[in-house]
Amino acid sequence: MAVPAGGVPAVDPFDIEEIFPDVDTGSVLPRRQAGGSPQGLAVTLVADYTLSTLAWLPSAAIVALLGESGVSSAGARTAVSRLARRGVLEGSRHGRHSSYRLTPAAAAGLSAGGARIAAFAAPADSWDGFWTLVAFSLPKEEGTRRRALRGRLRWLGYAPLYDGLWVSPHAPGPTAQSQLAAVGTGAMTVFRARHVELGATAGRDPIAAWDLDAVARQYDAFLARWQPLLPRIRSGVIVGAEAVRARTEVMDTYRRFPVLDPLLPTRLLPPGWLRAGARETFTAVYDGLAEPAEQHVRAVVAGSADGFGDGVRAHTVAQLNAVSGIA
Repeated sequence: MAVPAGGVPAVDPFDIEEIFPDVDTGSVLPRRQAGGSPQGLAVTLVADYTLSTLAWLPSAAIVALLGESGVSSAGARTAVSRLARRGVLEGSRHGRHSSYRLTPAAAAGLSAGGARIAAFAAPADSWDGFWTLVAFSLPKEEGTRRRALRGRLRWLGYAPLYDGLWVSPHAPGPTAQSQLAAVGTGAMTVFRARHVELGATAGRDPIAAWDLDAVARQYDAFLARWQPLLPRIRSGVIVGAEAVRARTEVMDTYRRFPVLDPLLPTRLLPPGWLRAGARETFTAVYDGLAEPAEQHVRAVVAGSADGFGDGVRAHTVAQLNAVSGIA
């Protein structure tokens, strides 16, 4: 993710509240998997077909494509307008037609996020037994700063063991360090340590910062939704609007897993953890629908305004790691 001089990403394309209902309280419960918000769907849709090109899309085409995913015309226009105000999209007018594209800052964040999604569950599981602990103390009157810090910790894969003590099994890299420093100046301590067992009644294991049962249910729901679709995808019968709708939904759902389950060490997880199965299913759906979905998006874009559509390009999971050279 591109980080400006201040150390904090200029634009967050997605809101952490889409995944966790109340970041400010340190809730450990993820939201029920029940479809994305109009803004989240819009970001996913635009990124899935223009991230590598930063192509302009007619607003009418974005509204039409979101409509195929069940978003009303008014809801789609509101989502696009809000994304523009947040700096995720930038607009332009061509005669009577308005169009939008990802801003460079949002594209940088989405490129980093795409690489994270592509790599999720791929590497061999290894863990040195050390935890990263982030301890902070912010007064209640600094609610905005507290919320920013908790949201940034969530995006970085941390979870609250206690109100002011968040943990991760991974060491923070330079980008994470700069982001934490920018939102927690003067009120935070970060250190690495091993957990000392004090007995079942005296201590709390750091893995308890995550609600593993809730995350497992999310994996179960994901597989139950998408595995039955695989035979139809392989036979090539899912085309047109159905292909785009399915591909947008599967990405919008799966992109949450690296936050819900930030590669928690396998040896700490219940038997039969479904991370690898979810990755395989996601890849089969997302890649299997790339060609028919791209064809439909091109057709909708071309039908909305002349001179558009050349920059529409679907990418596979493997290509997400290579999305670079943002214009």
